[in-house]
Amino acid sequence: MRRDVTQRRDEIIALLSENDALSASGLSTELAVSVQTIRADLRELDEAGLVQRRNGNVRLRQQSENIGYLPREGIARQEKQRIALAVKNLIPTSARLALGTGTTVENCARFLASHKDLFVASNSIHAVCALQQAPNITIELAGGTVRTRDLDMIGAPALEFFAQHSVDYAVFSCGGLSHTGCLMDYNSDEVAARKAITSCATTRILVIDSTKNGLDLPCQTGHVWDLDVIVTGAQLSTTLVENCEQHNCQVIQV
Repeated sequence: MRRDVTQRRDEIIALLSENDALSASGLSTELAVSVQTIRADLRELDEAGLVQRRNGNVRLRQQSENIGYLPREGIARQEKQRIALAVKNLIPTSARLALGTGTTVENCARFLASHKDLFVASNSIHAVCALQQAPNITIELAGGTVRTRDLDMIGAPALEFFAQHSVDYAVFSCGGLSHTGCLMDYNSDEVAARKAITSCATTRILVIDSTKNGLDLPCQTGHVWDLDVIVTGAQLSTTLVENCEQHNCQVIQV
């Protein structure tokens, strides 16, 4: 029963990411459940800080700072698992990896734990914990001050840490992806951390779920087609996909 609730709330978030605002009755029709059920879902999502209800409509909550880690774990859970499976299939055993922060990357780490002989450099404690049972793995963790909300490090020591490594693949996320293909983040520290992790890898893999598609955030740098691979469940615009093709950026939609 709980799995059905989680799946339905993932679907609500996905629908809201594709629409500016929807009503409870509209969501009820779309998901084939009662309005009362939808209202209970929206109340829980509102209390978690994920949506905002106003004048009979609901929309994704726009924030100047990302929401807490635990609430984010419940968003688009099945989509993140599909992304993680695709990443696992891209990366061979014995690879050298750099893993960034965030719940989608943590899912990728969990799936990669079945690979043997990996070398992993990361600034995410969550990713390290997800890999602890991987056979014959070597893990290096960035130092510095821990951002306790997310259990990661994104300050100057993390930048120096990635600068000391040369890896085959970097797997990382970003705060959002604009409709024009710009990579968006909540603050300049996150932008710097993303630049550091992409600079140390031969193949750069961006992983984002559909809720990040079209997010308007305060910081932006570069375009998605500057990278090598994007793995997402989002329905990207035709123009964005064409730009990726022209720049040899592989788009994997799961």
